[in-house]
Amino acid sequence: MEDFYYHEEDESSYSENETYDYSYEHGICDKQEVRSFGGVFLPIIYALALVVGLAGNSLVVVVYMSRLRLRTLTDMCILNLAISDLLLLFTLPFWAADAIHGWMLGVAACKLTSFLYSTNFSCGMLLLTCISVDRYRAVLQSSTGRTAIGQQVRRQWLLVCVALWCLASFLGLPELIFSTVKISHHRTGCTPIYPHSMARPAKASLELMEVILRFLLPLLIMTVCYCLVGQALSKAAGVQRERKWRALRVLLVVVAVFLLTQLPYNVVKLCRAMDIIYLLVTDCEVSKGLDRALQVTESLALTHACINPLLYAFIGSSFRGHVLKTAKHLGQRLGQHSRQLNEEPAVEMALRTPGENQSQSGSEDQDTTTFTI
Repeated sequence: MEDFYYHEEDESSYSENETYDYSYEHGICDKQEVRSFGGVFLPIIYALALVVGLAGNSLVVVVYMSRLRLRTLTDMCILNLAISDLLLLFTLPFWAADAIHGWMLGVAACKLTSFLYSTNFSCGMLLLTCISVDRYRAVLQSSTGRTAIGQQVRRQWLLVCVALWCLASFLGLPELIFSTVKISHHRTGCTPIYPHSMARPAKASLELMEVILRFLLPLLIMTVCYCLVGQALSKAAGVQRERKWRALRVLLVVVAVFLLTQLPYNVVKLCRAMDIIYLLVTDCEVSKGLDRALQVTESLALTHACINPLLYAFIGSSFRGHVLKTAKHLGQRLGQHSRQLNEEPAVEMALRTPGENQSQSGSEDQDTTTFTI
C-alpha cells in the first residue's frame, strides 16, 4: 500500500509513512495536513469501492461457479479477476482504519495485508492482459475454424492462471519482506522500511518495476491485441455492420477505462521514482502536493476493481442472460421453499414432473460462452 513520500537523511531506514518530511533546503516539513486529508478522503473512497466492488465481483463469482464448466480462457481469467479484486477489496477496511488512527494490528497483519494488496493489484493487471491476448487468439481461431476445446486445453488455461498468480505473488514479495509497523511522532503506521544501504536504489527500482509491469507492459499488449482484433473484425465477412462497430466500441471502452484509471497513478509513481533517484523535490509544498496526488490517483486506480465486472462480464450478452437465468432459478427455489412451508409434501411432489426437470436441466447447458465481443 502506497503512503507518504519523502526524503530522509538522518535515519537508518527508508520509510514513506511519516508525519514530517525532511527537505534539504527547508528543514522540517510538517505533513499533518496531508495526514488529515487522507484520514477523511481515503475512508470515504474505500467504503464506496468496497460496497460497489463486493456487489459486482461477488455476482461474477456466483454466476461463474454455478456453471458446469468454464468455456474459454477469458471465462477463467474473468473468474480469477473477480477473486483477485475481492481479495484486494478486503484489504481496504484495514487501510481505512490506518488512515484514521494508525496501524493497530501488529507486524504480522501489516505484512500480510500489504502483501495481499500488492499481489492482487498486480494480478488484476496481469489478468486483464491475458484477457486481451485470449480475445485476439479467439478471433484467429474463428477465422481458421479451430474451435475444439479438450481437457488438455483446459489444463493449459489453469496453468496460465497459476503462472499469473505466481508472478503477481513474486511482485508482492517486497511488501511481505519489508513492510513493518513503525512508530513515528506518536503514531503507528504500516509501511515498507528498507535497510539504509539499499534504501534509495531499492525503492526506485521497485517503483519503476511496478510502473513497467503493472501499467506500461499491460497497456502495450492490450493496445496491440485490441487493435488487431478491431482490424480483423472490420475485415470480417458476414458480420453485420452494427454488431461489428458495437464490438469495436467495446474494445475502445476497455482500453480507455484502463488508461483513465491507471495512467494518473502511474505518472505520480514515475515522478516519485525520478525524485528518489535525482532528489528533485526540495520544496515542502511540492512534496505535500505530491502526497495528495498519490492518495487521489491511487484511489482512482482502485476503482478499476469495481469497474472490471461491468467491462469484462456484463458487456457479454450471454453473461447477462445467465445472470437472469440464475436469478430466475433463485426465485423458483425461494418460491418452492415457500410452497413447502404452506402445502403438504405429497402435493409438492406431484407438481414436479420429470418433463419439467429435463427442460430445466437442458436450458442450463445452452450457453456457449459468457463473454462475447
